[in-house]
Amino acid sequence: MNAEFIEALAQLSRERQLDKSILFDALETALLSAYKKNFGGSGNVRVTIDRETGEVSVYSLRRIVSEVKDANSEMHIDGAKGINPSYLLGDICETKVTPRNFGRVAAQTAKQIVVQRIREAERGMIYQEFTNRECDIVTGVIQRADRNVIIDLGKVEALLPQSEQVPGEVYRPGQRLKTYVLEVRKTTKGPQVTVSRSHPGLLKRLLELEVPEIHDGAVELRSVAREAGSRSKVAVFARDENIDPVGACVGPRGMRIQAIVNELGNEKVDVVEFKADPREYVAQALSPAKVSRVEINETTKIASVTVPDYQLSLAIGKEGQNARLAAKLTGWKIDIKSESQAANLRLGV
Repeated sequence: MNAEFIEALAQLSRERQLDKSILFDALETALLSAYKKNFGGSGNVRVTIDRETGEVSVYSLRRIVSEVKDANSEMHIDGAKGINPSYLLGDICETKVTPRNFGRVAAQTAKQIVVQRIREAERGMIYQEFTNRECDIVTGVIQRADRNVIIDLGKVEALLPQSEQVPGEVYRPGQRLKTYVLEVRKTTKGPQVTVSRSHPGLLKRLLELEVPEIHDGAVELRSVAREAGSRSKVAVFARDENIDPVGACVGPRGMRIQAIVNELGNEKVDVVEFKADPREYVAQALSPAKVSRVEINETTKIASVTVPDYQLSLAIGKEGQNARLAAKLTGWKIDIKSESQAANLRLGV
């Protein structure tokens, strides 16, 4: 190795954002192994690379003793004094033992270790980049779509497992897809990114992207309840009373919410206003049904809801979905009765 190699390392360090000292330490460790393998060094040795010239030197390290029992690891005090009169018993004497043709071995080893370290460093940077994007949206292109879907994110491939797919959603190779980053794990083959299409966080992030008032903090997302591929409910709250939080999310002529519905494959999204009063909140959460009365039990966390007879099926929803999502959104168990059912109960009928 020479000064040109040192300059190349410095340039590589700058381009790849690698610490130069890490590269040198790795090279010296690798060259030590190469020396022992190629030149049969059995004693203690040290390999150094001059940071300025690139010169590689191998030093034998031997302890100074009065009686030598192992010539590979020990040196007699008389021999040591001949090298440097200041040596004392117990000191370590370093002597240069660099083989004449070690440069060729060093160059080959250096090439291997630099390639390896670059690969490791790049994996580390990609891992760091995607770790910082956990719970965020990424856009990629579908590479393979079998039971699990593989998505090309540019620097890394992501896994969309069957458990995180939306029932009924079709995935085709070449299709661009927005997904929610669930987890990033470090593996020997590089970062393993797992993404989701069914997580409520995907809806939350899409709202933040589409609604400037949410992104700026003027409108706050208080709760999200989602049954992926079918229907979702979102509760929003405006810090400024002059802002209509539901209107901000729906957008002019419904354009904002429609963009989200389109991205989610026509999944229906209900936007309701969060209320501090649980009675009002539960009534809002059951939208689009109209609610006559809500009574709450703080101890059991049950909200008893009365609706007009003609609104009962709408309040409950298909297969109980509307009531189920409202309960998930508000955190209250919801018991729904029609006005006639409630009247019969009061009369004991």
